[in-house]
Amino acid sequence: MKLLTVAVPCYNSAEYMRHAVDSILVGGEDVEIIIIDDGSSDETALIADEYVFHHPSIVKAIHQENGGHGEAVNAGLREASGIYFKVVDSDDWLDEEAYKKVLVTLRKLVGGGESVDMMIANYVYEKVTENTKKVINYRTALPADRIFTWDEVKYFRQGHYILMHSVIYRTKLLRDCNLALPKHTFYVDNIFVYQPLPYVKTMYYLDVNLYRYFIGRDDQSVTVANMIKRIDQQERVNRYMIDCCDVMALKNKKLQRYMIKYLSIMMTVTSVYLIKEGSPESIKKKEKLWEDLKKKDRRLYKKIHDNLLGRSMNFKSRLGRGIVKVGYTVAGKIFKFV
Repeated sequence: MKLLTVAVPCYNSAEYMRHAVDSILVGGEDVEIIIIDDGSSDETALIADEYVFHHPSIVKAIHQENGGHGEAVNAGLREASGIYFKVVDSDDWLDEEAYKKVLVTLRKLVGGGESVDMMIANYVYEKVTENTKKVINYRTALPADRIFTWDEVKYFRQGHYILMHSVIYRTKLLRDCNLALPKHTFYVDNIFVYQPLPYVKTMYYLDVNLYRYFIGRDDQSVTVANMIKRIDQQERVNRYMIDCCDVMALKNKKLQRYMIKYLSIMMTVTSVYLIKEGSPESIKKKEKLWEDLKKKDRRLYKKIHDNLLGRSMNFKSRLGRGIVKVGYTVAGKIFKFV
């Protein structure tokens, strides 16, 4: 059994996927790399098979009909043999020194019989068009270099939430929570992080800058134009997150508070882009999203609706719509398009 499985979803990634895979190969035999060719029409499949040929004990390749990012992650999870599971997108990469520290720590935890449910590490926004970098760390929220529980979690700064880039989950936990991401849908990384959280009892924060998140391609899903164009998919993910967990039934109040805050941000992001799309149909969709949340769980609705961002998304006046700019700023800090 491998220590860590890293899934690399690829769709027409031939131009840049080698950088991602090479950065993961540094982990050697402790690591299983699963490259998922999601129906690519370029040389992605050939490159994946080339890595399997040269590293047969480390690399696997899956070739499937196009199912989207979520189905590629699903395929990697189904085949994973590692104790832990991480996703690295094909245009991103891992920092070598941080990666080695992660593996040493995981090996020590497993060897000592203290396998944690989730490891968290920092990630770095690499905005190449501006030649800038921004590190997202969790020093204000999480104790470092030891095992801890939700009871010890503190304050998450705005824009410093736990995202797919920062997490490594125990593989069995992901399977136990029946994680199955929707097909042909962008933004499912939010589901990947959110749905397993109620199953997480123990965590470990390693204060290293592990994941390098590339920003700058015009076809990336988090550009403003693409988020508006794909707002139906953002809405679909938002509704899935509402339905996948009974947040108000959670016994641990810090976990509950964090999940409410995360869902509140998602409601804000979806509302912002429905409003920015601007059509009467989109405004109705925004209103129905909030109405459906209210029908499903009035207490959860009140928690989310009654904070400042929630209220600003539901003002019907011109002034209220102006406050949407606040929500837009919040969304930009999370998805890094501003």
